[in-house]
Amino acid sequence: MGEIISVISGKGGTGKTTVCAAIATCLAADGKRVLCIDADIGLRNLDIALGMSDLPIVPFTDVIHGHYSLDEAAEHPQLSGLYLLTAPVRENEELIDAEGFGRMLEDVRRYYDFCLIDAPAGIGTGFRLATRFADRFLIVATPDPASMRDAGCASDLLVLDGKEDIQLVVNRVAPKMFTRMELTVDDIMDDVGLPLIGLIPEDSDVTVAAADGSALIFATDGGAAEACLRISRRLRGVPMPLMKLR
Repeated sequence: MGEIISVISGKGGTGKTTVCAAIATCLAADGKRVLCIDADIGLRNLDIALGMSDLPIVPFTDVIHGHYSLDEAAEHPQLSGLYLLTAPVRENEELIDAEGFGRMLEDVRRYYDFCLIDAPAGIGTGFRLATRFADRFLIVATPDPASMRDAGCASDLLVLDGKEDIQLVVNRVAPKMFTRMELTVDDIMDDVGLPLIGLIPEDSDVTVAAADGSALIFATDGGAAEACLRISRRLRGVPMPLMKLR
């Protein structure tokens, strides 16, 4: 059975969607069958981060309602085994059939090794939908006090809902900033109260890839791309050290 991973953040601006896309492409590049689901209703952009913005892509709600099947999820043009269901543009997230979403994910588990759900920022209805049926949770934060606090709040909500296997990804890390702020990895884990699965450095190639409309791993094999590759392998249980930031 495949694994459902919800990629979330307590606030916007953490680079969550880029991280979700990069991890998914790394899993697919390692030969796994991966489905991405954009759950950010009305504000979808996972297709851009994956380099799939020019493709016709089925909304996940159309699969829930039986208008399309999982077999009709859009396949990545360069990565065999990577697929995407996008978010609807005009539907009210309050009216999304949550039970239908859960039934769809049960089918997803049978056909894919991994499913990454890109949750909307914040802790509203979309957050609940994206996390309700997931097996694992990656909270993406940046190394600033406000983001860390919001990540902790998101984690607390998951714990109150009985969720386990919650891990932290710290994105856009600048080593000089760490030094100036006198922060350490242990400080971050203590502040948020979560185990750390990866540090991702600040990397201009992320912006370049987005501007080119391509997935990050096609723009570079170092920096943020390397960090996301390490995270993807740790998700699979492969022992990998945290990326050393210079």
